[in-house]
Amino acid sequence: MDTSQLLKGVLDLAVLAVLKDDDGYGYDVLRRLRSGGMGEVGDASVYGTLRRLYRAGYLTSYVVPSDEGPHRKYYGVNEAGRVKLAESELAWREFAETLDGILRKGAAA
Repeated sequence: MDTSQLLKGVLDLAVLAVLKDDDGYGYDVLRRLRSGGMGEVGDASVYGTLRRLYRAGYLTSYVVPSDEGPHRKYYGVNEAGRVKLAESELAWREFAETLDGILRKGAAA
């Protein structure tokens, strides 16, 4: 199954979730998503999502100098982002439960 369309629908939720307890920079967020099982997520999608969530007011950002290369822009979830995360998580769980019920009934029909 091609999961690219599914990823588009849940990437905001996934990014907020991986940043909720620990700030991170772009590649770090990408690595966390991939190690969490989202191996197909693309670099550009994650960077674009971070910028969009920041512009929407759900993330804070700050720059940390690096001795090994360019400075890194870190992102963290602010209070508005925590509210968005909670709302999105609830919507996801309700949707997943609904779809699971449909799939079970379809298999039984």
